[in-house]
Amino acid sequence: MELHTEVLIHNETLGVKGGRGVLLQISPEGYYEVSCFFGERRHRTLLPIQGTVLISRDPEDVTSPDLEIER
Repeated sequence: MELHTEVLIHNETLGVKGGRGVLLQISPEGYYEVSCFFGERRHRTLLPIQGTVLISRDPEDVTSPDLEIER
């Protein structure tokens, strides 16, 4: 996943399901640095890679000629 991608965040510890954010960095120490909203305010957060799922908000184009599907 590319940096500065808009993502949906799922983290059971925080009780976040589908929270909106922007991936800023992937730390070699095992954290995602994400800018996300809590209430009305944007916060920079460190989320542990273990236990956090990030999903790109934009779906992939499956009709791309560069995409090969192995069957």
